[in-house]
Amino acid sequence: MHLFLALELVEIAKNGAMVVAAIFLLVFAIVFFKYAKLYMRSVLTGAGIGLFDMFAMSLRKVDPEVITNAKVMLVQARIEGVERRDLEAHLLAGGNVRRVVQAMISANRAGLELDFRTAAGIDLAGRDVLEAVTTCVTPKVIDCPNPESGKTTIAAVAKDGIQVLAKARVTVRTNISRLVGGAGEETIIARVGEGIVSTIGSKDTHAEVLENPDHISKTVLARGLDAGTAFEIVSIDIADVDIGHNIGARLQADQAEADKRVAQAMAEKRRAMAVAAEQEFKAHVQENRAKVVLAEAEVPLATAEALRSGNLGVMDLYRLRNIDADTTMRTSIAGDGGAGLDEAPRGEG
Repeated sequence: MHLFLALELVEIAKNGAMVVAAIFLLVFAIVFFKYAKLYMRSVLTGAGIGLFDMFAMSLRKVDPEVITNAKVMLVQARIEGVERRDLEAHLLAGGNVRRVVQAMISANRAGLELDFRTAAGIDLAGRDVLEAVTTCVTPKVIDCPNPESGKTTIAAVAKDGIQVLAKARVTVRTNISRLVGGAGEETIIARVGEGIVSTIGSKDTHAEVLENPDHISKTVLARGLDAGTAFEIVSIDIADVDIGHNIGARLQADQAEADKRVAQAMAEKRRAMAVAAEQEFKAHVQENRAKVVLAEAEVPLATAEALRSGNLGVMDLYRLRNIDADTTMRTSIAGDGGAGLDEAPRGEG
């Protein structure tokens, strides 16, 4: 009885082992047929990526084809020091593994020092690492100002007031060591434009600029405008120089017009003040005349009071009338009869 149970257990174990072996062979067959081409490529090139490594990559959501191809390219280019895990980590971080490997191969062939860590950092920083290497080998030309900004020339004014329009072309190569954190093309264009404006502005006449346009490029190039940028300026060439407007004359004309308006405003202010003063004087005259009329109206009352009180006699009054009549006559003879005529009736009143 025990022997029979033992045989039964052995038979079950054999069947279980066969099932496990069948499952293993099935999984191996599936993995092999899925990654057969990649595995053969890895074996033939010595990339060192095994079949189960590819399967594990799939479980980690890493594309085995991208990693294997990148490793094959590095091995074929005889570039060492880049491990499979480094490639996987860069891919999981969102980097472009193929672009980084191509950049490393290009830099290696051009004799430039570019390790995987630096290239991966440049790629993750959002810059095109392959373009950076290409630009480092073959310098690129940047137009200053940038035509996409809508401007075709840089306007500057010499000391004589004449506007000078300049266009420059800046030849730059990429500085890989400063590519991460370095300023881009916009900074180069802005600095070169500023240098051109200040150089032209320091000239006494626009003729000096037209005679020696290369002096602008030499002066600007000597300022080290590529400091802190991702590029190294190779040369600055003045492509075109033209004459613009006479800014100095225009400013003088505008200033003269402004001075004229200020003078007119001041003159109008003085005229208004004179008119106001005249009106004020007229008001004072009328006020004084009113006071005289009021004072003259008191004379008859005072005379009547003097007669009643005995302080003034009748003869005295007649003598006053004679004096008033004589004064009126003399005034009329002198040509100012109006006043005397006015005085006589008031005296009689």
